[in-house]
Amino acid sequence: MKLLITGGAGFIGSNLVEKLIEKTENEIIIIDNLSGGRKEFIEPFLDKIKFHKVDLLNNADKYFSGVEEVWHLAANPNVKDSSPETFFKDLKITKNVLESCKRNKVKRILFTSSSTVYGESKINTPENCETKPISFYGATKLACESLISTYCSLYKIQGFIFRLANIIGKNSTHGVIYDFVQKLLKNEEELEILGDGTQTKSYLSVEDCINGMLIARDKSENLINIFNLGNKDWINVKEIAEIVVEEMLVGGLIKERPKFKFTGGVEGGRGWKGDVKEMLLDISKLEKLGFRPKYNSKESVRKSVKETIHNKIITV
Repeated sequence: MKLLITGGAGFIGSNLVEKLIEKTENEIIIIDNLSGGRKEFIEPFLDKIKFHKVDLLNNADKYFSGVEEVWHLAANPNVKDSSPETFFKDLKITKNVLESCKRNKVKRILFTSSSTVYGESKINTPENCETKPISFYGATKLACESLISTYCSLYKIQGFIFRLANIIGKNSTHGVIYDFVQKLLKNEEELEILGDGTQTKSYLSVEDCINGMLIARDKSENLINIFNLGNKDWINVKEIAEIVVEEMLVGGLIKERPKFKFTGGVEGGRGWKGDVKEMLLDISKLEKLGFRPKYNSKESVRKSVKETIHNKIITV
């Protein structure tokens, strides 16, 4: 099968490539402008894939020729730094991708959305819960979802929308774990923690994330599919900080336990304006197809910390 991955040199994208090349019959094309991704993440696979440095704000039609399946992962990865400008940019990129899918008769598109589309919803949030994003990041993802659903309905493209919890692991260059490690490498005496430390969310290893997406793809025959993808438990930011400190002490990267400095956050202890303080997704819909996370939230965090430390992708 001929597949195309937008944002394929990024965090989730590079891990997806590593999984997809296990099937040697797959022909994989990666499109990435490397604004967030890194070519070094896909360096080991360059003899097995085709990589094109392309800005999807421009026409990329020629790369979609003969493609059966598109994984649309290209987007701003930073939840905190989203803005109205990012909203319109990511929406235009998604529209361009969908137009290329339509013109080239692509059979299937898979999109990584986010739990932030729900905003502050009830815990154990199901897919049919009302969507009320409280950040531009969440609003952007929801708008892209709507565009994808429309194109899939009009042009009979099978669509998969995955509302992701906090995905962590190898090649991650953003997020709380990456930030904590980076801060402690700069100053091992004090660790600044955004908010009050009680922000509690579900964390899923990127390995489990990719397995979940592939299970959905392989087992659902519906035209338009929306799946929550996360863990069944959660962990708070202070607990994550403790795990990071433990692993960095064991690894000899810091010599003593740092003092935790909580910023207090905004609006009741949020890490930043627009941060959803508590999130736990109902994943029973995907479980019915056979999805079972290999690692719980705490195990995923510890695994991700070790990978972040040992892969040495952080620069200070």
